[in-house]
Amino acid sequence: MREKGNMDTPTLHVNPLAPLGRSWRRLRRRPVAMQVRTILLILAVIVGLVLWIDLAPSSDGGAGAAGAAEVASQPTPVSQASTSTRGVTANSINVVFPIVNLNSEAGKLGFAEDAEYGEQQKAINFYVDQINNAGGIHGRKINPIIVQFDPQDEAGMQALCKDWTEGSPAAFAVVDGLGAWSGDDELCITQQGQTPMVAAWTTTSQWTQLGSPYLWWTGPDDAAVLAALVQWGHSAKLLGGSAKVGVVVGDRTSDQDALNQDLLPDLKKIGVTPTVVTVASGSNETATTNSDVQLAVERFKAAGITSVIPLVEEPAFFPYIGAETSQQYFPKLLLSDYEQSVELALGLIPVPYEKALDGQEGVTTETLGGFDDARPESQGGYDPGVRACYTSWHKAYPKPVAGASSYYIEEQGPIAAWCSAIKLFATAATNAGSDLDRRTFVTAMSKITDFPGSLSPVWTFGPDKFYGPTEYQVVKIHNNVPPSSQCKLKTNHKPQGTCWVSVQPFKPLPSTSGS
Repeated sequence: MREKGNMDTPTLHVNPLAPLGRSWRRLRRRPVAMQVRTILLILAVIVGLVLWIDLAPSSDGGAGAAGAAEVASQPTPVSQASTSTRGVTANSINVVFPIVNLNSEAGKLGFAEDAEYGEQQKAINFYVDQINNAGGIHGRKINPIIVQFDPQDEAGMQALCKDWTEGSPAAFAVVDGLGAWSGDDELCITQQGQTPMVAAWTTTSQWTQLGSPYLWWTGPDDAAVLAALVQWGHSAKLLGGSAKVGVVVGDRTSDQDALNQDLLPDLKKIGVTPTVVTVASGSNETATTNSDVQLAVERFKAAGITSVIPLVEEPAFFPYIGAETSQQYFPKLLLSDYEQSVELALGLIPVPYEKALDGQEGVTTETLGGFDDARPESQGGYDPGVRACYTSWHKAYPKPVAGASSYYIEEQGPIAAWCSAIKLFATAATNAGSDLDRRTFVTAMSKITDFPGSLSPVWTFGPDKFYGPTEYQVVKIHNNVPPSSQCKLKTNHKPQGTCWVSVQPFKPLPSTSGS
């Protein structure tokens, strides 16, 4: 049995921002990984990270993403990629590593300005130096261009994109290990700038089709995630048969696209026609969202819905769970990696939503073993990809940290994420050969298989498969108060407060059309 590490619970009510501010001290007791990822989730609330570009063509002829299905039904073949060598010299390769300035963002959000974003810079330089000190890539050294940015400043991000893809510094590629550079800004780099990008932020297949063949995800394509969700839900008798199914879905174009192009067709294949309720999901629509989710729960409750699939982001997920709690209605939730509903649910127990969330299950491509744990994978510790990252890091930084027997790295944390993303880029650049250009790079990316990842165990890509994860598992959210044997790992010698428990082992993700 494999578990995910401790997550203290922020007290979240209708407005997620103020309670998270009040919970900052509790957040600071989390591992750095949880701090970084929680702040990024909050930023997603503010800036709408999954907003789709307006359908109207841009000034440089680039198509918007709102009509992704209509605009890009098929990916562009790697054989048609640009042969530009921009950002490559005889001795160097310019690679941009964008990092959210977490200190600045924490201050703006009312948090203490001590989030350890410096650890990301340290990790990037460390793993780039490893490659460069070993001779680089066919004699070329990676020149790391580490850029801190404000995700609330859309104009600033667009300006950076234009600098990297058209101006100075000239970037050969952009590598984002944590998913901070996201949404339409991914397409600015890839679709409009024709610059390769290895990114952690993901949505459905239409996005990589628009960014193809330059956009490559280390996270899962949500079309495959939703197919896996339906596959598991059907086998668990939560979908089909006597189960009455509801879907609460956001009103964003991306949510509606995921519903109509992916989830509903998958449900139709197993003979399920769900009750669908659309709710306002924008971060500036709090009053409307609160009203919508209350009505959604009332409708589901009246219809006797037994299983609910959430297709909403954080600003709607929080109040929806609150509405279930206020109405004492607790159906089975089919959680997933879609907008990180599994992780969000884990963060909302035991207070205030234990009844709604404790024991709920879902599908995830993320690895859950060995959180902050240096034991071999066979003993419940790191998977091979994280093990390799840890071995070199521990050799360089052997000094123990508080509550640990050695200088561990968090399996879902920034060190492991940057390590694996940098190694992935270097592998593709090396395999591209000495004549490195955009086409040889993306061709090499399309041939990488069985790569040892970090957030997910294995990454495999292909000519039309632009996301790495190949497997998913089913996990259960468990409140570990009082402590039980289900959450075996400890943080600072204290039992975990909550954990994910694997209830079905990894199995292959379903294939999806166009990916």
